[in-house]
Amino acid sequence: MEEKHEECGVFGVYSQENRNVAQTVYYGLYALQHRGQESSGIAVAYADKISYHKGMGLVADVFADGKIEALPEGDIAIGHVRYSTTGASMLLNAQPVVFTGKCGKMAVAHNGNLINTKALRDGLIAQNAVFQTTIDSEVIAVLINSLSDGDIINGVKRACAELKGSYALVIMTCDKLIAVRDPFGIRPLCIGMNDDDVIVASETCALDAVGANLLRDVRAGEIVVIDSNGIHSHMMENIPAQSRMCIFEYVYFARHDSVLDGYSVYEARKEAGRLLAKHYAVEADIVSGVPDSGNVAARGYAEESGIPFVEALAKNRYVGRTFIQPDQGQRESSLNVKMNALRGNVRGKRVVLIDDSIVRGTTMRKIIRLLRDAGAKEVHIRICSPIIKHPCHLGIDIQTYSQLIGAYKDEEQICESLGADSVRYLTVEQLLSTCAGANTGFCLGCFNGRYPYSLEDYEADKHKLD
Repeated sequence: MEEKHEECGVFGVYSQENRNVAQTVYYGLYALQHRGQESSGIAVAYADKISYHKGMGLVADVFADGKIEALPEGDIAIGHVRYSTTGASMLLNAQPVVFTGKCGKMAVAHNGNLINTKALRDGLIAQNAVFQTTIDSEVIAVLINSLSDGDIINGVKRACAELKGSYALVIMTCDKLIAVRDPFGIRPLCIGMNDDDVIVASETCALDAVGANLLRDVRAGEIVVIDSNGIHSHMMENIPAQSRMCIFEYVYFARHDSVLDGYSVYEARKEAGRLLAKHYAVEADIVSGVPDSGNVAARGYAEESGIPFVEALAKNRYVGRTFIQPDQGQRESSLNVKMNALRGNVRGKRVVLIDDSIVRGTTMRKIIRLLRDAGAKEVHIRICSPIIKHPCHLGIDIQTYSQLIGAYKDEEQICESLGADSVRYLTVEQLLSTCAGANTGFCLGCFNGRYPYSLEDYEADKHKLD
């Protein structure tokens, strides 16, 4: 339940007719709201023009009061929901990035995080580029334009050869929709069809929201071009032998009803719970999950162990993730508004509590205190992932070792620090087994320190204000 934020959610539609494509994107973004609640935006291509609206806050709020209806009808549209890992939290940095360049009007939306943003930006500024935002997504857009000879596809191919980091992109011109997934496929991206419309989205749950059927996932290192001639695939050069999707997509980020790279997120999480019960059993009266990310695994634990699943915590579902403030004191005090213990369910009980992961430990420590104050006799913590020992610069908002309780503590020390009766984690091998049905390899850098890109390539960037 501890908030781990990753870059964003993206959505695009290419229609065979002029219609209210912004409405389709709106529903798609609504389904992807869990991926970013800081800002959202939609851009529409029509009559060789691009119109857009962006704002701070949830999709429903940004496009309230007739703003979605005010966008013109068109045949292509893209959208974005954001949680910032690169660039400050402000309207200026909301996406899509829209501008006019060598290829005419263009819009770009990005999910991920580059590790060579500073070098790219400095090089472009040396070529007289001017930046309006502090986000790496604008760097991508300007780089594509600078390397283009007027052909957007050539610009994308050449830009991708320069980018290091995670990126799932939807790019729109006045006549094309382009989907791009980085050479390691670190962030998810899929393609769907709804009659003659082609849909691109971060997750399949967004395809379901607009009545589209999954066609396939965008492959690692693939550039998919959708235009009046159909769907065309181009592959980047020097593709790695194995894709390395962030395994936290299965553990936490993705919605549990999504299917990523051919495998159900729900099944992966339920299997994690089963494995916790099989390998790390404990005598208890009830098993519960930290809502919402721990609930599916908790049900798997209950089924495997025979211990009844009972809700131990109530969550205020009207409080978005962005309610959790970056200041540590605000983060801790806000938990009382977000979460409460169900006293009648936990009083006098030995509780097994399932969660996806522990980052700082501050939230889990307070949850344990809530349960004890409500009368829980014992609190045993079971975690659906290994100990997070290393930071991530590829899209998860874990930038330093100092943020991680697991960087310098083992299970026993973490248990003592949290005030739990016991704490057990899945191993890396056990976590990988929960995703054995996926058509992808995984990045495990936050667990074992081995990343697709060397962290020696990571450059601190004064423009990274978050």
